[in-house]
Amino acid sequence: MKSFQLKYLRAAVLVLSLMFLSCTDSEDGYKWNDDWEQTEDPDKGDNGDEGNQEVETPDIPKSRYVWIDAAANLPDYGNDEAKIADDLARIKRVGFTDIIVDVRPTTGDILFNSSVGSPLERIDVWGTSYYWFKRTSEFDYLQAFIDAARSLGLGVHASINTFVGGYLCPYGLGSEGMLFDDPSKKDWATVINSEDGLVNTMDMLDDGVDWGAKFLNPADPEVQDYILQLLADLAAYDLDGIILDRCRYSDDGLLADFSQESRSQFEQYVGKKVGNWPSDIMTPGATSMTNTADQLKWLEFRAKTIHDFIVKASDKVHSVNQDIRFGAYVGGWYGSYYPSGVNWAHPSYDPSKSYPWASAKYKDYGYADHCDYMFIGAYAGADSIWGNTEWTVQGFCKTAGEKLGKTPFCGGPDIGNGTGFTDGGKGALMTELIDACINASTEGMFVFDLCHIKKFDYWDDFKAGFDKYLADFE
Repeated sequence: MKSFQLKYLRAAVLVLSLMFLSCTDSEDGYKWNDDWEQTEDPDKGDNGDEGNQEVETPDIPKSRYVWIDAAANLPDYGNDEAKIADDLARIKRVGFTDIIVDVRPTTGDILFNSSVGSPLERIDVWGTSYYWFKRTSEFDYLQAFIDAARSLGLGVHASINTFVGGYLCPYGLGSEGMLFDDPSKKDWATVINSEDGLVNTMDMLDDGVDWGAKFLNPADPEVQDYILQLLADLAAYDLDGIILDRCRYSDDGLLADFSQESRSQFEQYVGKKVGNWPSDIMTPGATSMTNTADQLKWLEFRAKTIHDFIVKASDKVHSVNQDIRFGAYVGGWYGSYYPSGVNWAHPSYDPSKSYPWASAKYKDYGYADHCDYMFIGAYAGADSIWGNTEWTVQGFCKTAGEKLGKTPFCGGPDIGNGTGFTDGGKGALMTELIDACINASTEGMFVFDLCHIKKFDYWDDFKAGFDKYLADFE
């Protein structure tokens, strides 16, 4: 019961992802931070100037973060506490100020202590072959990073992949995660609006087509309560910040989520019953908008769902420790991010002035004002560093500043995936990437991912770039 469109879309993603190189020495079937896919945005217009941030020259250097993706780095750190300390010492010497440790990958299993989460036992990895990496050590993974970072004076931030609950691997490797381990939670999974009807994604198990993360329904109250408890447990650690990744609807985009739970909440939102569900909203199998009045209301509802959860999550984290900063990672391609059900802008920014998919009310569900800081994926190609628009590294940062009000933010490049980066050999660009991001962002910059720095030996290149940046403060 899978539509041709969905099969084609997933097959295309599989082909593209196999072009990316892993952090080991073989082709990579795992697409880290797969929020991003470069597309032309036919609806792109003038962004307006609401909430525009002026990026001033600071008196002290800005922060420099390095992301440490769980799946990409577990073979190095999952069973080797000493290796964590060694590499963090090198991170400090190069000139980074903070680390972001991913502690809940797309399987939904966790790398910290929790009263509700399941500890990560294995994860799929591309090395000399595609295999399961098994975590056999019992040390607290997150605490090991905290201890090493504190001894070095590095800031420590934890990230989680939010609305995910399992991973279906390609090539017959198998599956992992809560949705696969606990059949009673099947109703938590995303329901898509396929050409053949409504389908729970846990019924889509053809690993040649349906491989990838299995997302949870963000509108489900039980799902939200579960994630909120994970965040409460995470906030008990000695952290400087907590960052939500994949706090959005599923990779199926506008096909999701059409569960009965979502229907009931949407009908409550609009104040009327939907006679023909889901066809009154979206034609079965449709992956693009025609911008009907009902569709604009549907986009409002999805954005409100994520907005309201962000409010709850921020409150939950700060109820445990008011000093922990709370934020989110999002892709910088705002003009084409709406299929994810997210309005990451500040509510002072009105996208209806620029985009036909945004109603006048859509701006009310911008959530940046509930974040202490944000991380903007400036994931353009190696030949698109400089510019003022989306799909350039600098432009992603600049256009984010137009939308985020006074919320501090970091833009950052993906230096291992995407056009021009997959084969390495781009060390000379690291200084440019630092310059493009850190000077167009208010908080600083981040780099995705540590594994790429190690794989392509970019250590000296980052040190040279940071030294150049820091020279202005001497």
